[in-house]
Amino acid sequence: MTLDNKIIPNINREIDKTVNHLRKLLEEQYERAASMEAGTEADKGHDQEAVVIGIAYGDGIGPVIMREAERLLKVILKDEIAQGNVVLRRIEGLTLENRMEHGEAVPKDVLEDIKSCHVLLKGPTTTPKGGSLESANVTLRRELDLFANVRPITIENEGIDWTFFRENTEGEYVLGSRGCELKGEEAELTIDFKITTAAGTKRIARAAMDFARKTGKTRIAIVTKANIMKKTDGMFSGICHQVAKEYPELIIDDWYVDIMAANLVNEELRRDFQVFILPNLYGDIITDEAAQLQGGVGTAGSANIGSRYAMFEAIHGSAPRLVEAGLMEYANPASIFKAMTMMLNHLGFVEKSEALSKALDQVLIKDLSDTKAVDVTDYILQLI
Repeated sequence: MTLDNKIIPNINREIDKTVNHLRKLLEEQYERAASMEAGTEADKGHDQEAVVIGIAYGDGIGPVIMREAERLLKVILKDEIAQGNVVLRRIEGLTLENRMEHGEAVPKDVLEDIKSCHVLLKGPTTTPKGGSLESANVTLRRELDLFANVRPITIENEGIDWTFFRENTEGEYVLGSRGCELKGEEAELTIDFKITTAAGTKRIARAAMDFARKTGKTRIAIVTKANIMKKTDGMFSGICHQVAKEYPELIIDDWYVDIMAANLVNEELRRDFQVFILPNLYGDIITDEAAQLQGGVGTAGSANIGSRYAMFEAIHGSAPRLVEAGLMEYANPASIFKAMTMMLNHLGFVEKSEALSKALDQVLIKDLSDTKAVDVTDYILQLI
């Protein structure tokens, strides 16, 4: 098939628009990469003496599980709050309704409120299918430069102690709502983009390898699809190996993401896995699979760490089906409580983190399917 002379000018105009759009994206991403290389993205330190913990309820089941998280925090940190060393600050407006009204994934005033906090404990947020409204999580990770998504998975009786380091600010997600559409009379196509930078890869690799060194881990799995995605994943794998030269005590293994997905359920192999480094999309998928092995996505927490800010959240979504069924009060708060243990540890409240973690271990061996969120919290409060 050949295009006739009438169609060619029309499609060429569309192609020119797409090329201009791509140029803007490339310029923006190159500037970001150069800033990282120069170290100008780092923004360390807060002016407040008290530790400020932002609490955002989010959408769907978020208000239920976050209500319980806030209640639990007020008990765990009651002395620090009374002494003025810790402040719990409610972040309003991080809801789908408010975001759609403003036409922004995270409205500017909400983002400024979040930036006034040291850490954010965040409930799940809903991202509409289609349209151009970006995921609130993607926006927050970019705007706060939360480059490391850290997700621990532990199944003691099976010898599993995994920690996943997912690159959080690049890959397919960073420009996931800013792709190109090319619509002509003869065909229609869409293009999305995957971004990998040397600086972004170096810092996630170092974060994972520093963690391995500090915790006595000896094995790192680099998970990509570098045999197919030769430029982006090829760079990611290659730079991880460059960084690994600074950590000669570590054993570095390369895995393709599809084979890793299969081997997470291989009982003979999976005990050998310890620390994982993954690009954004693969990390999102693989960590959900790993959480399912632990007991479901409702049992795993997530930390998003940057040089200045940190955000902690449940790894599950806003559960619209549970909401539609009128079962919000039965939402399992275990995942956000897991995230709280990570947040407490991050803030230096190590003993409080360990106490909550031990209580959660007792809770997670129970069947919580018919248990209200408030009752789960009450049980944990009895244990701690």
